Amino acid sequence: MVQVVELPPGDPGPEPHRHSGPLFGYMLEGEMLFELEGGKPYAIKAGEGFWEPADVVHYRASNLRDDITSRFVVFMLCAPGVPMTTFLDAAEIAERSQFRYPNVEIEEYSRRMPPVPSS
Repeated sequence: MVQVVELPPGDPGPEPHRHSGPLFGYMLEGEMLFELEGGKPYAIKAGEGFWEPADVVHYRASNLRDDITSRFVVFMLCAPGVPMTTFLDAAEIAERSQFRYPNVEIEEYSRRMPPVPSS
């Protein structure tokens, strides 16, 4: 699948998620903050490429610009019948916090996630 993704000015991007297959991307315009599980968040600028391995949590794809829309194109591979994207719930984000780069707070995501029902 090929898709162009647009992040409005200042958009924090999608909630934490993973893809069932690898993803390859190219930044067309703007600049985004990119964070994969275990890696330090870093900026990707127009003209630069990036990739995500399958089943690795993607915490951030935030538009770092508050004056323009940031755009990137992605090419994703996936097995037939398997969901391309799975979003993490608050419990899984908390469970996986030990795998996240040490200086990133998970509370920012937990506040946006609905409460986990108790059993």
